[in-house]
Amino acid sequence: QVQLVESGGGLVQTGGSLRLSCVASVSTNYINAMGWYRQAPGKQRELVARIDNSGTTNYADSVKGRFTISRGNAKNTVYLQMNSLKSEDTAVYYCNLDHSWRGDSWGQGTQVTVSS
Repeated sequence: QVQLVESGGGLVQTGGSLRLSCVASVSTNYINAMGWYRQAPGKQRELVARIDNSGTTNYADSVKGRFTISRGNAKNTVYLQMNSLKSEDTAVYYCNLDHSWRGDSWGQGTQVTVSS
């Protein structure tokens, strides 16, 4: 079973920064991609950023230029650096892992609250 442990959420003022981390408990040999999704109250879960094994990244339009996704040297860790945070970034952020044969796995989520 894949376990994803997230950390780094919290309360920050508008314009501030946070860094989310996610560590996966699986061999990096079977990780196709890792990413971050978020879900705000009353809204559907949406992709924030994703990075695959080749290092290719993609971002939601709403976070381009403000958020940066990266993988750790061990490749089983993914980070999300969030700068210039806005109130609309408030949501529960979920780590996602695309496994070669297990499919998608999700973390438990970490709350990010941006206050104006």
